[in-house]
Amino acid sequence: MELLLCVLMVVLGGLQLQASLTDRSFRIDYVNNCFLKDGARFRYISGSIHYFRVPPAYWKDRLLKMYMSGLNAVQIYVPWNYHEPQPGVYNFSGDRDLEKFLNLVAELDLLVILRPGPYICAEWEMGGLPSWLLTKPDIALRTTDSDYLQAVDRWLGVLLPKIKPHLYHNGGNIITVQVENEYGSYYACDYNYMRHLLGVFRASLGEEVVLFTTDGTSASELKCGTLQGLYATVDFGPEENVTEAFMLQRLYEPKGPLVNSEFYTGWLDYWGEAHSTKSAKKVANSLQKILEMGANVNMYMFQGGTNFGYWSGADYKDGYKPITTSYDYDAPLSEAGDPTDKLYIIRSVISKFQELPAGPMPPPTPKFAYGYVSVPQRVALLDVLAILSPSLPFYSSYPITFEALKQEYQGTLERDRVNGINISGQLGDTLDLVVESMGRINFGANDSDFKGLIHNITLGTSILSDWIIYPLDIDTAVAHAWPPTAQSSSGHTGPAFYTGTFTTPGISEDSYLKLPGWTKGQVWINGFNLGRFWPVRGPQQTLYVPGSFLSGSAINTLVVLELQEAPDNPKVLFVSRPLLNVTYNYTHKDRK
Repeated sequence: MELLLCVLMVVLGGLQLQASLTDRSFRIDYVNNCFLKDGARFRYISGSIHYFRVPPAYWKDRLLKMYMSGLNAVQIYVPWNYHEPQPGVYNFSGDRDLEKFLNLVAELDLLVILRPGPYICAEWEMGGLPSWLLTKPDIALRTTDSDYLQAVDRWLGVLLPKIKPHLYHNGGNIITVQVENEYGSYYACDYNYMRHLLGVFRASLGEEVVLFTTDGTSASELKCGTLQGLYATVDFGPEENVTEAFMLQRLYEPKGPLVNSEFYTGWLDYWGEAHSTKSAKKVANSLQKILEMGANVNMYMFQGGTNFGYWSGADYKDGYKPITTSYDYDAPLSEAGDPTDKLYIIRSVISKFQELPAGPMPPPTPKFAYGYVSVPQRVALLDVLAILSPSLPFYSSYPITFEALKQEYQGTLERDRVNGINISGQLGDTLDLVVESMGRINFGANDSDFKGLIHNITLGTSILSDWIIYPLDIDTAVAHAWPPTAQSSSGHTGPAFYTGTFTTPGISEDSYLKLPGWTKGQVWINGFNLGRFWPVRGPQQTLYVPGSFLSGSAINTLVVLELQEAPDNPKVLFVSRPLLNVTYNYTHKDRK
């Protein structure tokens, strides 16, 4: 009898669990123009955060600050190229552990608006699309091109099953899922492509989940970006008239909730232009108008983070405009995740519409100025090609692109700025070119953004041929085979690595790295690529150094790759505050 009772209790428990899942629902109420969560009227106040721009050690800190700001949801992109670096090779571990991030969001009682692409923009390398797609040079991205759709379907076949258990009606915290991203801003306007994606998402995620699109507030964007079966939302910033913006949404969604999927709290930075800011007062006033209309809103960004490594993208607006390493975005939470005055003003607005969580806002993470660190060991890039390019060189009559490869200082050529230079030499001399990708275009161009030497090189009127080409895997070399055994070289011009070590006073706190007297390159700490520096171009002067990248008990190794000209006395400076809006005009004395 006791055994029978035990079995009965287990069965009833299962029925109770099934009933609780059945009660969970998130849908659109077209009568009352709102969302319904578990049958009750619901409005989300959300903020964007990118797990791929924040070290995993800080995920909880950033999410907790968002929760304490009064948000009830977060919006998340999923960059395809971050998880499928090579065709059929997937990475969902470590800093790419999407499901771990989703579970952490759920632990903090936050809902999720998921934007899995396949294209995401996000000021990210190629808008999240993998560069290996361009190994087919005639591929038409974001269309029904068969090669593109084959790759998309394979990717979504891996990603969407991971997402499905996290949907709200399945017991998770994902309430809505976006299909594609701002497709109305793209030239193709391929409705069959959007229909194809809708079919794939529905087949994998089911009929119950709310699928939506996001587009800007112009007739052309909404015409090409919307599709029957996908709920149309808009994006706009505090500069726009809130009522007029939502009237445009109403042209495509006469009934249902008003939604601003990207309410811009700030803006991105381009190399060579001033640091972008938006008035906290204007952001707060516009946010209040949105909430007074009963609309749902996602603040883009709530925390921007950092384009570590080579992940920063580029816009094309009357020319190529590469994006800085910092993605601070003038957001309510700074690049380092610290609450700003803008956050507290926004929090005050939110408190007028819903109750804030009890308790104080978590404090900023501690910062420490570790001071100067010398990097005296210099080795020229061309002297360590065997380490940087272990697969050995390719031989080609003429230059070929990065995608086709799968990847004495005379001067610098630069896209859309410097197309030719004068060089001197003698008959029989060898010409060495180091080619750098500044980020594939994520927004604003209609063509595939191939990298490398996409045309022949001419010397005078002669086409140079018979090239030896070395694809460089610098990250792997710095992380596993550094420092090199090659003999150190002298001088301070031309592409070279500078290596040094340092210890901290028993701590591993956040800091910022300043490079006075340096020109342009990349920095690694303990094998991790902090990103690009370019102080002579600006506006960014410091690189964010998360404390989780440092050791408080062991020797830390710092490597600087300088592509053009280093100071005579090569050293860097750790400071406790960021400098994001300066163009550093150095003189010769700064190189001492």
